[in-house]
Amino acid sequence: MKDIKFYKLLVFVNSLVPLALLGWDWWRGQLGANPLDFITRMTGTLTLVFLLLTLAVTPLRKLTGLQWLVRLRRLLGLYAFFYGALHLLTYVWFDKAFALADIAQDVTRRWFILVGMLAFFTMLPLAVTSTDRMIKRLGGKRWQKLHRLTYVSALAGVLHYYLLVKSDTTKPLVFAALLAVLLGYRLYASYSKRLKAKPLSLTGQPPPR
Repeated sequence: MKDIKFYKLLVFVNSLVPLALLGWDWWRGQLGANPLDFITRMTGTLTLVFLLLTLAVTPLRKLTGLQWLVRLRRLLGLYAFFYGALHLLTYVWFDKAFALADIAQDVTRRWFILVGMLAFFTMLPLAVTSTDRMIKRLGGKRWQKLHRLTYVSALAGVLHYYLLVKSDTTKPLVFAALLAVLLGYRLYASYSKRLKAKPLSLTGQPPPR
């Protein structure tokens, strides 16, 4: 039995390292000519990284047989929400100074802002229902169905990134390719599960063993 507390602590601490480095660079004035743009892009990228790590847990668990990996998924998902919240806060606070009218205008006129808002607000119910109490309250099956929104968040996040960049689309396309692999694996696993669940063959007899 793995010492899951140690692995959770390892993930918890290492997930804060990018934020600590970002703060250190800000303190030293090493964020480049446009610090706001740097912080916005960094927090957005980290959000996508943690979303994909969250989605990668199940395939890795099944491929490696390391069942304890599933117990890290919630923490990774919360970090995705955390960095997503920082990404949104950077825009709302430092870029728009909480000017709600300007923000609403951006949402209606700029597609990448609208898609980005969709990505964040689909993560919100996932974060709210991440506690053991909410899992018990919703029930395992309903909770799992709700948390399929992670794919919606990731898809919207990748599209938001792609629409944001104006010239070099290499990074958003890499994220899109990784997400396609993870989504493809889920579809394949779901299809295989349905095939195995069929109790009878087309002749009405049990399938041969």
